[in-house]
Amino acid sequence: MSVAFRRESDDEHREPAFEWPIPVGPNLVTPRGARLLGEEVARLEAAVAAESDEEAKKKLQRRLRYLGTRHATAEVQAAPAPDVAGIGSRVRYTLNGATRAITIVGHDEADPGAGLIAFTAPLGRALMGAEVGDLVAFQGREDAIEIVAAAADPEVMA
Repeated sequence: MSVAFRRESDDEHREPAFEWPIPVGPNLVTPRGARLLGEEVARLEAAVAAESDEEAKKKLQRRLRYLGTRHATAEVQAAPAPDVAGIGSRVRYTLNGATRAITIVGHDEADPGAGLIAFTAPLGRALMGAEVGDLVAFQGREDAIEIVAAAADPEVMA
């Protein structure tokens, strides 16, 4: 019989559900980031237990596997040295004549709109290890960023 006339299940044509990709490299986090990961894992575990719809449960379990792995591999970082940009630092810098401030955090707690930049982001990588007064290369310019201030951010290091 021709394949064109054979009834196949709809599941055979469904797109595969891939796992959430784990970022390459160490999972460096602030104390706040480790706490947020733990809280989200607990929330998802409760949501999976309460969910009755199989499709919704599979989505929750997929997210739980990702966050469970991230929580288990989290490496909480100590407070950065004064005047040095590192994970947990609130950094004020000048770029293109404008002074801005960001906090460098772990990958999973990054929220650029709130000023929380991942240490793996281009700006985070450029700032890591820089000291107050340093000129840092960024976007192809050797002296694009000047570090104005760097200190541990009490909100993410608590």
